[in-house]
Amino acid sequence: MTPRPLAAALALALVAALVAPQADAQKRRAAAKPKAPTVPAACTDFYAHANADWLRVNTLLPGVGATSALEQLADRARQQEIDLLNSAMSAPRNNVEKLLGDFWASGLDEASVERDGANPIAPLLTRIGAIKRSKDVPAAIAALHQVGIPVAFTFSADVDLRDLSRHIGYFGQGGIGLADPAFYNRTDAETRAVLGQYEDYVRKILTLSGTPADKVAADAQLVIDLETRLARLAKPLADLREPTRNYAPVPVAELAKRYKRLQLADFLKAQGVTDDSVSIANPDLFAQLDQLVGTLKPAQWQAFLRWRVGDAMAPYLSRTWRDTHFAFRGRLMSGLDAPPSRPQQVVDAINLAAGPMLGREYVSRYLTAAQRTRAEEIATRVRDALGASLARDPRLGEAARAEAQAKLKAMKIEIGAPARDLDYTVQPMGRGSFGSNMLIASTWRHREEMKRIGRGNADRRWDVLPQQPALAYDVAQNRLIVTAAILQPPVLDASKPLASQYGAFGGLVGHELSHGFDAVGRRVDAKGEVRDWWGPGESAAWDTLRNRVGSQYGSYPYPGLTGIRVDGVRVRDIATADLAGVELAQAAFRAAQPTQDKVAQQDFYRGWAQLWAQSTSPETAAQRAATGAHPPGQWRANGPLIQQAAFGEAFGCKAGTAMQAKPADRIQLWP
Repeated sequence: MTPRPLAAALALALVAALVAPQADAQKRRAAAKPKAPTVPAACTDFYAHANADWLRVNTLLPGVGATSALEQLADRARQQEIDLLNSAMSAPRNNVEKLLGDFWASGLDEASVERDGANPIAPLLTRIGAIKRSKDVPAAIAALHQVGIPVAFTFSADVDLRDLSRHIGYFGQGGIGLADPAFYNRTDAETRAVLGQYEDYVRKILTLSGTPADKVAADAQLVIDLETRLARLAKPLADLREPTRNYAPVPVAELAKRYKRLQLADFLKAQGVTDDSVSIANPDLFAQLDQLVGTLKPAQWQAFLRWRVGDAMAPYLSRTWRDTHFAFRGRLMSGLDAPPSRPQQVVDAINLAAGPMLGREYVSRYLTAAQRTRAEEIATRVRDALGASLARDPRLGEAARAEAQAKLKAMKIEIGAPARDLDYTVQPMGRGSFGSNMLIASTWRHREEMKRIGRGNADRRWDVLPQQPALAYDVAQNRLIVTAAILQPPVLDASKPLASQYGAFGGLVGHELSHGFDAVGRRVDAKGEVRDWWGPGESAAWDTLRNRVGSQYGSYPYPGLTGIRVDGVRVRDIATADLAGVELAQAAFRAAQPTQDKVAQQDFYRGWAQLWAQSTSPETAAQRAATGAHPPGQWRANGPLIQQAAFGEAFGCKAGTAMQAKPADRIQLWP
């Protein structure tokens, strides 16, 4: 039955009268305990606030350990490479694109690769088969280095630590099948098991290269024996990470006397190197090699060289070769479940053998004049902001400040690609043999690498390719390197406001430029000489600063893990550079746009935070927490902003909230 209106009104009045005393009591209690004011989301976790849309869309798929906004940028750059190669294959615009298009087509034609079998390496195997005497061995080693297959040792171009304006050739350990020499000498069961599988892999490659079945086992033993001899005199990998411990220049004129059998002087001539000195930091190893050339039978060297050619070229030959290579190198040693797709394998091969060619065309196709201009504008303003900051840096004494300012004045900014181009004269590539094209391109790249050796060649090219997303400070050459591939969202997004571009790209520029004047940059002065231009005062002040930053980050919980905190000591150098980056970018933006409204200020900080969006599985997070030198994305975004009073003003965050340190606790690089 529906109640009558009057009856309903009376009933409601009666209920109201019954509950009124209770309601009044609740109101009194509420009045006695004021409700806490709502804290804006930006003030509790700006990373989550700025990246809410990205985090909602980018949940991890099963089996994927991590993804991030910067990894998506790298994926986009790889797709751009594929698009470029497809275009070069169908309609090349110039000779370099013709070479790349043919290279690409030959790799995608798997039927042709299968028909080709081991034909691409047949000339190399014939050369090895022609070794009859000990004196034939060094020439064969030199010939393999020429085509980009290092055997017995490595030889590469790098900066001369006595004169950073030039490169010299470095003779080093390597050129054997296992990267870590410790593998050959360990006696634990796990290592011995890996060595057993390695020997099985050697046998399989030797079989594919044409070694008769009745000789395979014996030849594999000869290979392991030679590699073990070299491993015993090799330095631990940890020792190779310190440049000064691997720099030992010797006159080229002395090589013929020291290493008569190894013929290193002739080796240099074969590589086109005419410099007057080289570095040999492990002379005992090369003395052993010199002795082995004269004492081992040529047959042992033949087995070793056949194996090294087969192992190096296996990824570029027919499927049996590729599957054999992946079973050991990919699945066992790298933990991969499956090889990359065929297009990705071919792109990787082209980058390895002809990366600078691809980089040249990538810059032409994907870097616009507007992008270059904007990048130069922002980077220059950030550099100017750094100059102003160094001028007032309280940690620098008079002498150190003068050196820092001179060094900044000499600093170069290179955008897109290296300033000096290469010689692209290359033997023509057809579409019939991917493996042969790989050797043609590798020979060209090795030739160009060798041209770096000599006076005035240190800035000849970068150690990163233009098509690889990278933004880095080159301490040896005192230059900022900005590749073409990095100049796209989220790093430089032309669709975003200028403030956002300064927050993202400008922040990264500031991060990198700060390395010229920190514990790394202190090792090279304004003249490019390797010396420490800091004194005890600068060292003590820097240690105090980085320890404060380390303590700050050490208090942060590691995202996605329970009971684990960020390792502040391990991440403090990156975190300090992040703080520098945000401070410098903010100063640069103020110089570019002196009058800023609150929207522009907020856009600046969003630009920075959106660089670091990431999703990580618990397993990957645990691994990174235990070993990584970079803070997780949440704290790369939030850590520097917590220290900025301007951030609190932009978003209305009060001191003491999660995103605003109290003034007494605030860390600033340049107050």
